[in-house]
Amino acid sequence: MDTKLEMLKQVPLFEGSSRDELREIATLADEIDVPADTTLVREGANPYEFIVILDGEVAVDEGGVPVATLGRGDFLGEIAVLTRGKRTATAITTAPSRLLVLTDRAFRQLTDTMPAVAARAWAATAARMPA
Repeated sequence: MDTKLEMLKQVPLFEGSSRDELREIATLADEIDVPADTTLVREGANPYEFIVILDGEVAVDEGGVPVATLGRGDFLGEIAVLTRGKRTATAITTAPSRLLVLTDRAFRQLTDTMPAVAARAWAATAARMPA
């Protein structure tokens, strides 16, 4: 658990969280390893999870057009989970990756109980929404 807490402390979304808050996040989240070329989310699909990249690399595209490459500490899936809308992009691992996955319900529970995390997630959502 201590290793997981140390990894969580490195994630900008959880910056400033107390040790107890990090423990709660660690309890709510599953840590998984996936190979390269794994589709994590597909544009237009219903949201079921929020994903934090602990290690690895993820390519993101919208409508088949590359828009971002994400790495350690980045996250995805927050737009659809927070807005309860469809996925806005497709994300595929381009390298073996270690991920932290929270179900949509766990993520909403987290943002309901930790206002600072919610604020950072909403700010990231606003920054990623098309103009």
